[in-house]
Amino acid sequence: MKNYRITLLAGVLFVISGLLSCKSGSEGRSSKARKQDSISVISSNVAGTGRIIEIEMVKGKSHNHPTFVIWIEDTSGKYLQDLFVTKAIGQGIFEHGDKSGGTWKPGEVHRPASLPYWAHKRGIKNAYGTYVPTPESKVPDAYSGATPTGSFRLTTRTNNPLNTKVKLLLEVNQPWDWNEYWTNTMYEDDSDYKTSCQPAVVYSAIIDFGNPGSKVEMKPVGHSHYSGKSGELFTDLSTITTALYIAEKVTVTVK
Repeated sequence: MKNYRITLLAGVLFVISGLLSCKSGSEGRSSKARKQDSISVISSNVAGTGRIIEIEMVKGKSHNHPTFVIWIEDTSGKYLQDLFVTKAIGQGIFEHGDKSGGTWKPGEVHRPASLPYWAHKRGIKNAYGTYVPTPESKVPDAYSGATPTGSFRLTTRTNNPLNTKVKLLLEVNQPWDWNEYWTNTMYEDDSDYKTSCQPAVVYSAIIDFGNPGSKVEMKPVGHSHYSGKSGELFTDLSTITTALYIAEKVTVTVK
């Protein structure tokens, strides 16, 4: 009887061990698959004739449907062209922008605090006297697209071939991210500020079109004006907290 109980116990333990092993392997594969599936593959400016640029952003722990723009300048800081702009900002139409009929539907929304560093660089003034795109001054469709819900890999091109070094920039903003410094009472009478909270963060990297295959990491270099009233870049990031973790890592590869 004793030997029978030992044999039975060993058999049960063997079955449990096998089940746990299968579950662990399955979870490992599922986790890997989820990680691969989580990267959205997007493209822009497919008609461009310049060299292919691949930009990959791994979402950070504070990522929550941010809006962003990617563009290039010459090394002296002169705006050259857009590469990608999230559609809502690029067209001035938000999916939940109009509730006049009692339910949300797409409508025009004016958000000058969203991506002001880029907007002022782009330099196209709208009917409101600001630089954020509107349906009348929208970014061409070739450079805009739906906002990725997580990590993404963007393939894009410059309009024309370039064989020099340029500055590639990313500006990203996420509303409702108050912190101990950027509070909801800091600028109580500024409604534009309240749509942004922590200001947009600007990332930058120098890329060399004369060196195909080169890969660089973009780094945060400052933040934009809190309500978009100027195109100034503020290099002190000491008051920025969670907004620095919207992106975990951003890399650029010249193909």
